[in-house]
Amino acid sequence: MSSAVVSYVVNSGPRNVAPETRERVLQAIEELGYRPNASARALKRGVSETIGLVISDITNPYFSEYSHAIEEAAAERGLSVIFTNSALAVGPEREVIYKMILRGVDGVLLASTLDEPDLDVARAAGIPVLLLDRARPVVGHASVGSNFREASRIAVEHLIGHGHRRIGLVTGFTGGATTTDREEGWRDALAEAGLEPGPIIRTHFTREGGFEAGTRMLQLELTPTAVYVLSDQQSIGYLNAMHQAGLQLPDDMAVVSFDGTTESKFSWPPLTVMRQPVREMAHAAVELLGKRDADSHVHHCFDSQLVVRQSCGCGFITDHVDSPAASA
Repeated sequence: MSSAVVSYVVNSGPRNVAPETRERVLQAIEELGYRPNASARALKRGVSETIGLVISDITNPYFSEYSHAIEEAAAERGLSVIFTNSALAVGPEREVIYKMILRGVDGVLLASTLDEPDLDVARAAGIPVLLLDRARPVVGHASVGSNFREASRIAVEHLIGHGHRRIGLVTGFTGGATTTDREEGWRDALAEAGLEPGPIIRTHFTREGGFEAGTRMLQLELTPTAVYVLSDQQSIGYLNAMHQAGLQLPDDMAVVSFDGTTESKFSWPPLTVMRQPVREMAHAAVELLGKRDADSHVHHCFDSQLVVRQSCGCGFITDHVDSPAASA
């Protein structure tokens, strides 16, 4: 078997490899304990003391804060972090995982946009991968995430408690189960209250996407009185669109957001949010990545906090936490 074929497999290209050949290469990598650079011996002895972190989009404040918390958690354990951004593209995600292996990391923390990311090379090389921001367990890998569906149900119930009966949703195009579970939580709350789902706007998980969603929402014949937005980035853009349209928030339209980044506290009005316990999740992720026992493949699910501010209509100037965060 040529070195070029091996390279095509571990690099996922540039040429395609037949499935049977790919399996033989991966099996050989596993059996030989292959590491593609000189740092392999250090990695095999477990003295690299470096972990890799791959996230989808560093411009997202949620992932920026998550990355910082992971660096803190790693530093407390004497570990260094090599960080990279996969930029929301599947091909580069596979490539950056491989490059992490080249650097001799002891393990990889991965926030993938895919429910089933391609981890064959890491698995064959014996490099543990822990999945971040997961809605559900992943067979063969440890994972950390939030109870997205329950958090969304709580958020929408809060709006219903304000008397809203037509509640819209702003969501994204991508995100897999982490996105669909949040949408299902919105539907759960409405169904339990005997309400019909309000309008849904699907857009990018960006501030620009949120602004577009707000503009489109106002063009509807019947606009909602409240909106649940699935990310803080979208919420900031959505608020901007409402302000430019001359609306008074929350009097004309209430908004509740998901994520709870620092940015949400300094919007106008300050956003009521379901805040994910980023620091707790980061520490759990780093700890799990270093395990080699039966707990190394578990899924740790964390509850989010309802942080009440002004965008929902409650009128709190400072944060008021309405529900505690706890790991499940």
